[in-house]
Amino acid sequence: MAETTRITVTLPTADVEELKKLTDNVSAYVAEAVARRIRHQLRDAEFRRYEEERGAFTEEELAEARARIAEALGPDSTAERAA
Repeated sequence: MAETTRITVTLPTADVEELKKLTDNVSAYVAEAVARRIRHQLRDAEFRRYEEERGAFTEEELAEARARIAEALGPDSTAERAA
């Protein structure tokens, strides 16, 4: 199990009410949301670095990447899951 640190977070009451409808484990839910956001920010920074060094992605590169993502996610994939 990963090492953890206890913190206090303040959220809007309405968000907490909705969150509790979605899960019994608020800590795990929030931890996954934070981890996902960190991954996205790191990915976006890497894409920016790549483009600064090598130029913008071509339409062909983007199409190939989309095809690979769709293949990896399988036939039930949606655009939201790829994000």
